[in-house]
Amino acid sequence: RRGGGRASSEFVKCAEARTCLGEQACEEERRRQGKLEFVKCAEARTCLGEQACEEERRRQGKLWGGLSLRSQPLDYKQAGVDIDAGEELVRRIKKMNPSLNTGFGGLVPFGDSFLVSGTDGVGTKLRLAFDMNKHDTVGIDLVAMSVNDIVTSGAQPMFFLDYFACGKLDVDQAEMVVKGIIEGCNQSGCSLLGGETAEMPGFYKEGEYDLAGFAVGSVKQDKLIDGKQVKEGDVVLALKSSGVHSNGFSLVRKVLEVTGTKLTDPAPWEAGGKSIGEVLLEPTVIYVKKVVALHEKVTLKGVVHITGGGMTDNIPRVIPKGLGVEINTGSYQVPELFQWIQKAGNVPIDNMRRTFNMGVGMIMVVDPADVDAALKEVPDAFPLGKVVKEVGVHYK
Repeated sequence: RRGGGRASSEFVKCAEARTCLGEQACEEERRRQGKLEFVKCAEARTCLGEQACEEERRRQGKLWGGLSLRSQPLDYKQAGVDIDAGEELVRRIKKMNPSLNTGFGGLVPFGDSFLVSGTDGVGTKLRLAFDMNKHDTVGIDLVAMSVNDIVTSGAQPMFFLDYFACGKLDVDQAEMVVKGIIEGCNQSGCSLLGGETAEMPGFYKEGEYDLAGFAVGSVKQDKLIDGKQVKEGDVVLALKSSGVHSNGFSLVRKVLEVTGTKLTDPAPWEAGGKSIGEVLLEPTVIYVKKVVALHEKVTLKGVVHITGGGMTDNIPRVIPKGLGVEINTGSYQVPELFQWIQKAGNVPIDNMRRTFNMGVGMIMVVDPADVDAALKEVPDAFPLGKVVKEVGVHYK
């Protein structure tokens, strides 16, 4: 960056030019060489090397642990995902099919119980699995996304089905995926009943695949959790997430791209020596056993799986009309992973809260009189907020 009486950004083409050829040319050259060299901000006319530039940027607060930070704001839509468009599609489907359940799981009466079903995938987290060549945990994510949804109704998952699609079947790779699926089923107390393996030449790139999963569970009708009993003053309890889980990876990948961060780079926060890729591939927590056990001890009035849309969009799905939730942002520490994503990508906080779980994977609404019993049954839960008359989700 050079001076000259006004703010401007200019770059020297790496290792070749003595004069500035413009930002675009420099960016292209740096990509071609697969390395980064910088001009020390506002001081040097020639390149002093990456180390000198990083020291200067750290001094200015523009680096996080040596990794680049983006100057222009970035949001989920810019990363290619339009949450509003998704909600509009749901509204249109609801118009065509008024019986559509827009909760976390579909309900079907069955004797004195409800069968509760859910389906989901892993999304673009799979891209990280491909790039890291690590396939033994995405199966856990696949199961988690469906069983965590249906347990919000109080349902114990009974069985799971998977769909594995690829261009050419790599048996060893597929075995690792299914290994994770079986582990996810074990964690949630359900059976892998069957599935479908679809080999479609020319449809997927070599070494790539897609996953979908389907879970069915049951809950007694008198034990159904539907949010109808939630009232002002009820307490919102939370269970922590293990990381990003399986939502928001298009934005994560965009942040990695625009900052030039590699999955193999060490995580610039305390992560036990893990790389950024290893941290991001941490599998989704399966909350089934804790939620089911807690519902046996106290009445859970509402349960929310914090998936795409974050707390902002998911909490209202179980809160009666006319009510909202106040989140006490001081009740827990947002994990450093999310702090890094926000700062590295310059992602506005409202977009962060509507894209990521921000460290909270499951929320449960209980009567104030049941808080102590709930925390005794699930000691790692913590009070996150309360139900208020003000509609929406409010962070205070």
